[in-house]
Amino acid sequence: MNIYLHVEISARELDSKLLLATLAAAKGHQVILSRVSGILDGLKKGALKPGIYHTKSITPSKSKIDRHQEIIDKGCKITSIDEETGIWDSYDRFVTDRYSELSIEQSSAVFGWGSEHIETLKRIFPKNLNKMHITGSPRVDLWKSSFSDYWNNPKEIPKKPFLLISSNLNCFTMRRFEDNFKLMRDAGYLERDPGLFKQLFFSTSEQFKLFYHFLEAIKYVAKNNNGYDIVLRPHPEEDISVWKIFLEDVPNTHVIRNDSITAWIKNSFAVMHNGCTTALETTVSGKPLLTYSPFQREYFQEILNTLGYNIKTKEELLIKANDIFNSEKISNQKKIEIKIPETISKKLDIDKNELAAEKILKIWESLDDKTLSKPNNWIKFYLLLKILKYMRFSRKILGILFPNKFKPFKKNYKFPQFNENDIRGRVSRLQSLLGIEKKLECKFLSERTLLIKKISK
Repeated sequence: MNIYLHVEISARELDSKLLLATLAAAKGHQVILSRVSGILDGLKKGALKPGIYHTKSITPSKSKIDRHQEIIDKGCKITSIDEETGIWDSYDRFVTDRYSELSIEQSSAVFGWGSEHIETLKRIFPKNLNKMHITGSPRVDLWKSSFSDYWNNPKEIPKKPFLLISSNLNCFTMRRFEDNFKLMRDAGYLERDPGLFKQLFFSTSEQFKLFYHFLEAIKYVAKNNNGYDIVLRPHPEEDISVWKIFLEDVPNTHVIRNDSITAWIKNSFAVMHNGCTTALETTVSGKPLLTYSPFQREYFQEILNTLGYNIKTKEELLIKANDIFNSEKISNQKKIEIKIPETISKKLDIDKNELAAEKILKIWESLDDKTLSKPNNWIKFYLLLKILKYMRFSRKILGILFPNKFKPFKKNYKFPQFNENDIRGRVSRLQSLLGIEKKLECKFLSERTLLIKKISK
């Protein structure tokens, strides 16, 4: 069977997609990991035959509805799990913002992080109940202690032990505020949720206030701690240069976005956050979690801030971080998974007996009616990607030479080019941890398109 995995933000999605791809390839399926343009162009030109197209969301914007219809018209079947979040205080707003009758009708399967997510979908969109599945997320699979050996030390890891601070602030993003507003308006969010217009302004002002408190806390802890460093990890959407400017003169503090957040959590002695999904992963991983709440927020998912130690002031943050650091030095014990709170268990399905990725693969295989298993023309697809790369390079040059006539070329900060040795290493580690003895091949068809398949004897 042909399986096409859409990757948008590699730091968030790549490892879970590699897990899906490794399991699928071991069972004889041919799996492509790529940005959406590569997959869509391959289907349009006939280089790629029908298959499962698995995407990161089915938000009912006109552009996405039209794109998915093109993919369906090429004979593909669409499945999805929303990558934006796995936990909400109430899923009603999330579901009405990011799904519709039409977007679900276009799908062959919709996967959910937990029972509350899927139950809300079924209540609001009851026409396609058989398409909705509680599988859990492959991202959560990789949080488990059984996958600890998958994660290498990050390349830029400090020599000293470090407190990890995970940022989820939207005040300094790669898009300007008005561009973000236009994007949400054009995608239909404001029409589906009339209260969102006000929220965009009020939540952004709240984020600026929190940014200030984060800066003050980092400076205070960096100056007064017991001998550890601080690693500030910006959200993938944030402009990392802004953090570097504000923290430029702060000693023993590193602003780093490379590598998966999971690798940083595994290597930290504690994690600090406010309103960030990283709180879930930290809790599941059994790491100490510091929830820094210097003021009462209104526009965020409050349940995330009920996890871990609730810290109100920078002085209290320093004391707690120092206590954890000192106890870590004394005990030096390996962390184990802990029982997640009852408030989270319905929102986050964690099956001890079967991976979420295995459940998703079984559903994919049930959808195959033999039309999804026709052989692809890999040579044609490879040459097509080469031509498209040349066209992008030409547009980039024209944008530099004639900025008034051509749109400037935008760097793909969400999806950096593949590092071939790194990707092969990740797949090899997954095979070892999953007990997969079959030989798999990783073929890099372009800098952002990867084919994983079983090697034929």
